Amino acid sequence: MRTFHIGGFTVVEIECLWECNDGLGETPIWSAEDKSIYWADHVNPEPDPTDARPPSIRSFNIETGERKTWEMPEQIGSFGFRRGGGMIGGGCSGFFAIDLENRRVDTIVNPEPGRPHSRLNDGKVDRYGRFWCGSMDVRFKDKSSYLYCLEPDLTYRKADKDFRFVVANGIAFDPEDTRMYFGDTFGHMVYVFDLDISDGRISNRRPFFSIEDRQPGIVDGATVDTEGFYWFALNLGGKILRVDPKGRLDREIDLPIRSPTCIAFGGNNYETLFVTSQQSFLTKEELARHPQPGCILAVHGLGVQGLPEPKFGS
Repeated sequence: MRTFHIGGFTVVEIECLWECNDGLGETPIWSAEDKSIYWADHVNPEPDPTDARPPSIRSFNIETGERKTWEMPEQIGSFGFRRGGGMIGGGCSGFFAIDLENRRVDTIVNPEPGRPHSRLNDGKVDRYGRFWCGSMDVRFKDKSSYLYCLEPDLTYRKADKDFRFVVANGIAFDPEDTRMYFGDTFGHMVYVFDLDISDGRISNRRPFFSIEDRQPGIVDGATVDTEGFYWFALNLGGKILRVDPKGRLDREIDLPIRSPTCIAFGGNNYETLFVTSQQSFLTKEELARHPQPGCILAVHGLGVQGLPEPKFGS
């Protein structure tokens, strides 16, 4: 446990829950039913047959300390829990159902067939049970990716046909269900859309928060708190940032790692912020300076509460 102070007052405590050595940890989500945080390890940004580690989903029980790992047949870009049990996810083969116990994924639909350098990446479930997920170019080259919405009846659509980007990240919904946030990783920008939650439509995309002056840091995974503030991981910047609803920086938290990838509130009363991280993209020198990359962290003492993540389905 590391305690950080300002002016003699305790600000936050940062605990390493598990040095699991994730190549590319992502999409943490809290399960209140079994008091566990779940997340995925992509291992690499794109499939790498030379890497002996398979992609996986992991969990850590904060009460018992029990650790579980389920090897997966492909990279899981993001996932959410389903109302009827199981998980919904997005990855190399598109949208799919995830069966942890049998370590399999069953494809529902691939919105980008015939594109070998594309896969689904960051995604979140809204409070009407839809799964929103953006794609990415695994080569980090082309603005050829889109944001999609998968309905509970398993039909899907492009959410904004005129909006293209390289990598989708930072999807989150405000507590009032009137806004959807989106992180354009290589555009160095967080955007906000107006959200009509009843029919699942977004409009009026506009800049919300720029990190142009924080490079090489990039926008990664995100969440919101009960006050409507937007939190996101500044990957390669070693920080978590909190931004108010008007797009003004409220606070930043320095981490003992350089590569936080995604965040989620959970624990008792949703007062703990869980942080995934990665080993990918770090040099040997950076790995030596930051000895816990690829771990799962818990940040305590923030003085705010998060929200339960909705489940997919009607």
